[in-house]
Amino acid sequence: MDDNEYTKLVDACLKRVADWLEPFDPDELDYQTADGVITLVFEDKTRFVLNRQSAVHQVWYAAGARAWHYKWDPTGRRWIDDRDGHDLYGNLAKTVGLKLKRSVAAIAP
Repeated sequence: MDDNEYTKLVDACLKRVADWLEPFDPDELDYQTADGVITLVFEDKTRFVLNRQSAVHQVWYAAGARAWHYKWDPTGRRWIDDRDGHDLYGNLAKTVGLKLKRSVAAIAP
């Protein structure tokens, strides 16, 4: 994939995540965006970070003591973990739900 294609894909990914975060009560989960980074900020001030890594054409996500690297899968048209192949959006919903101690809606396709 070339840089232009990567930029379009990662920008769409970050917009999709920001759109998913928008309905949350900001007292429970707020977020900030800045040049390829989304920072999720929870009530207790814990931060999870999703950011583009242009040099390697990946998206990185850090939640607590865990971190994952996602690459674009053109066949499945999704961001998948480079170790075990799980989906970025599913992991976001899972980790946010665990932090909030409740089920949260999945990120819409």
